Amino acid sequence: MSPETSGRPESPQSPASRQSPESPERTESPERTVWTVDEHLDDILASVHPLDPIELQLPDAQGCVLVEDVTVPVALPPFDNSSMDGYAVRVADVAGASEEYPAVLTVVGDVAAGGDGLPEVGPGQAARIMTGAPLPPGAEAVVPVEWTDGGTGEGAATSMRPAGAAPQGAGGEVRVHRPAQARAHVRARGSDVSAGDLALRAGTVLGPAQIGLLAAIGRGTVRVRPRPRVVVLSTGSELVQPGAELGPGRIYDSNSFALAAAARDAGAIAYRVGAVTDDADTLRATIEEQLVRADLLVTTGGVSVGAYDVVKEALSAASDADEPGGGVEFRSLAMQPGKPQGFGSVGPEHTPLLALPGNPVSSYVSFELFARPAIRALMGLADLHRPRVRARLAAGGPLPSPAGKRQFLRGTYDAGAGTVTPVGGAGSHLVAALAQADALIVVPEDTTLVEPGAEVELVLIG
Repeated sequence: MSPETSGRPESPQSPASRQSPESPERTESPERTVWTVDEHLDDILASVHPLDPIELQLPDAQGCVLVEDVTVPVALPPFDNSSMDGYAVRVADVAGASEEYPAVLTVVGDVAAGGDGLPEVGPGQAARIMTGAPLPPGAEAVVPVEWTDGGTGEGAATSMRPAGAAPQGAGGEVRVHRPAQARAHVRARGSDVSAGDLALRAGTVLGPAQIGLLAAIGRGTVRVRPRPRVVVLSTGSELVQPGAELGPGRIYDSNSFALAAAARDAGAIAYRVGAVTDDADTLRATIEEQLVRADLLVTTGGVSVGAYDVVKEALSAASDADEPGGGVEFRSLAMQPGKPQGFGSVGPEHTPLLALPGNPVSSYVSFELFARPAIRALMGLADLHRPRVRARLAAGGPLPSPAGKRQFLRGTYDAGAGTVTPVGGAGSHLVAALAQADALIVVPEDTTLVEPGAEVELVLIG
């Protein structure tokens, strides 16, 4: 699979996201039989650092995080302008105007948005004005066209006629049927933001509204941390791509699709690699090929103790003599699902790699707990984690949980009722149940039974 570009400079990787070859080697954790969830996450976050900032054009900056405060160079709007199609008038000239006794004003010209040469409005005069057009000198307010006869000498107008079709062009008279207060229907200069105001703070994620504001104040480029490039690959000779024929003993590859989608949801640019067969040399060659476009690698499958769990075989030898500090460590975590995990770095730039288990629920839960925070750390965000809330368990019976393990059950959260209902069982293969869930029910290590009505902690994933 050929590398894909992501709109950033030539340098394929940012050393800020990982340990440079000149920096001290990553400290190996003491040998232990089982890691806790928190220990594993802390080790990951201690090793993953924000990507280096770059300057990007606005269309390419969407989803990125600002690294500097942005101030307003010019007021917004930069001039007083009309919020309506209508007539720019002097307040005294329309005082007391009514349907029976309209104010009759001489029209001295048209004012269009972006037009030059504004007419001056004197006593007894008005200027036709379009929405967004500058308020001409002498005018104090705008009366909507619906408050006038539109210059026809007839009843109330319903719309502004095009300039070429206006009665007597931009001249003639207009009858105004209502009075207007000073500054009525006028957007004041600087009423949105004033020059020197803070537009956006460093740390802001740039969405459509923020991109629009930057454009409105004249910024064509902005300095941001780029969206991390995450390469997701599944392993397993049994995997078949969706749409292909499913032979005996084969299953469709769902993990790479789910995790690539999850990476995009977390804010990353995701590249999905087709399933790699159970061959250590092929897997390692594929990983090396993907390093050119990866700030983070996520593998799924092959991390347990089976005879064909090739991720461990391929990556346990990754701490090459010419690459100090590299290598992937495989661990057992006190959690369910997701006991087998791997973490470390590979390649000359020490690209972080998370090796997740292959069961669909295990891989997705592991991604939410470990990969998502790593992606957001690469982005430079302060808030790395999904929201957590407390809710009452709505279940038909008690839920068992293994002693000494933190269990993550799937559930649907009713915020109005403050309850959560389990979905499916504890099995790590129940993809359909996972698709219905919007929360993970967290059962602590020291709890072996959760009774209906008990208060539990939730990780909101919906």
